[in-house]
Amino acid sequence: MRPPDSEGQAVAVFLALTDPTRRALLEELARAGPATVTDLARRLPVSRQAVAKHLGQLAEAGLISSGEPDGRRHPYRLEPAAIRAAQVWLARLANRWDDRLAALERALDATDTNQGVTQR
Repeated sequence: MRPPDSEGQAVAVFLALTDPTRRALLEELARAGPATVTDLARRLPVSRQAVAKHLGQLAEAGLISSGEPDGRRHPYRLEPAAIRAAQVWLARLANRWDDRLAALERALDATDTNQGVTQR
């Protein structure tokens, strides 16, 4: 299995974050640290089965991982690499826009200068 490209990783992260329950699970893991499905179901108004399903989707996106099992308990924890990959992709996109906007600004400034436009 080859590692996902940065755009593919970003898409997986964005899709995972579209659901408010998944965002709440991530926030809870960020706030309180690693937790099991049962722990998270107790803290949120979501069934244990729904929590397990959402955690699976978050794991597929690379946002969380299951830690070392403690008996039958499998704590889940955040994985920052997926968020960082999405941030890198967004930063590249923003830089492209910044470059284009700067070029537009230079072109407009040159047009104003060439036409002798003065501001009052």
